[in-house]
Amino acid sequence: MAESKAKAARVWLIRAGRHGEDEDAALSEGRAIVGFNELGNLSAFPDLEAVAKALFKADSEPNENRANNRARQIWAFCKYAEVDDIVVLPLKTRAGQIALGRITGPYQYIKIAGESRHTRKVDWVKPDVSRSTFKQDLLYSFGAFMTVCRVQRNNAEHRVKLVLAGKPDPGYEEASDTAITANAHAATDSTAPIDLSQAAQDEVIAFIREKFKAHDLARLVGSVLRAQGYVVHISPPGPDGGADILAGRGPLGLDAPTLCVQVKATEAAADVKVFRELIGTMDTFKATQGLLVCWGGFTQPLKNEARQHVFKVRLWDQSDLVNAIYESYDKVDPEIQAELPLKRTWILVREDVQE
Repeated sequence: MAESKAKAARVWLIRAGRHGEDEDAALSEGRAIVGFNELGNLSAFPDLEAVAKALFKADSEPNENRANNRARQIWAFCKYAEVDDIVVLPLKTRAGQIALGRITGPYQYIKIAGESRHTRKVDWVKPDVSRSTFKQDLLYSFGAFMTVCRVQRNNAEHRVKLVLAGKPDPGYEEASDTAITANAHAATDSTAPIDLSQAAQDEVIAFIREKFKAHDLARLVGSVLRAQGYVVHISPPGPDGGADILAGRGPLGLDAPTLCVQVKATEAAADVKVFRELIGTMDTFKATQGLLVCWGGFTQPLKNEARQHVFKVRLWDQSDLVNAIYESYDKVDPEIQAELPLKRTWILVREDVQE
C-alpha cells in the first residue's frame, strides 16, 4: 500500500494587536496572541455560530456581519490553524520587518502579563525578516485588514515556506499556482480588504530597493540629511573607515551636533556587532551623535543595546528612511526627486473589519 502524502503546512496571517501592542510579548513568550478579549476560553463554545452570537451580544453597536467576520477569525485561530502551519506576523513596532514562525501547540487560553489571552504556541524561526524580502503581491496579502486569515493567493504558501527556509521569494508563477482550498468558514486573503496605506508604502520601498542599491543608498540618506539642514560629506565607494556619511550643522558643517552615519543596504538585519562598530567610529571621528541605517532592520539584541545610547544614536530601518523622505521630500536634492518621483495622496483608511 502506498504511503499517504503528508498534509502540507498552511500559512496564516496572525496579527498581535491593532497597534502592535502584543508583539513584544508574542515574540518573547514564543506565542501568537490575539485580542477578542470580550470572549472567554474558546474551548467553552460548541461551534462557530455560538462565538458569533457572543460577539454580537458584546458589541456596543451590534452588527451581524461584523460579528460573523470576527467569529470566523478567532475560530480559525482556535480550530483551523494546525501544528506545523506557518505564521506571518507583520510587525508594527518594527515597521520594516515581518516575523515568521511555525505553530507548535494547540489553542490555549492562558495568562500573559496577568491577563487571560487567546494564544497558540509558536516557534519564531525568523523573527526579523525584512519586508522587502517579499514581492509586492505577497505584501498586499500581508496587508489584509484582518487579525487572522489564511494567505494563499499567488502561490503564497510555497513562497513563504521558501523564505522561512532562508531562500528568496521567487515571485508568482501562474503555472505553479495552487487552488484556494481554505475552510469555508475561514477568512482568506482573497476576500479581505487591503491596507492601501501600507501597500503604497511597500511600493515605494520596493522602488527604492531597486533604484538605490549599495552606495546609492548612502547617497539617498545624505540627501535627506541635507534637507534636514546638515552639511554632508559622503564617503566615496570602497573602504570608508566605518563612516559612510559625516555631517554637521552651520555654514561649514563644523557646528554641533556632529553626526557619524553608517548605511547598510543589505536585506539581513544588522546585529549588535554593527552597532558597536558605529560607536567606535563615532569616537574616532569625535562625532557627538550617530545614525545607523540598515535596510533590513535590526536584531533584538542590537535594539536592546541601542536603548543604552538612546540620546546618542538613532536607528533607521527601511520604513524610518521612507518616512524621513516623506517629511523632507520638498527639500531633497532635485536629482533625487527625479530618481524618486513621489506625490502626496490622501486616502480613506477603513479598519472596521480588523480586531
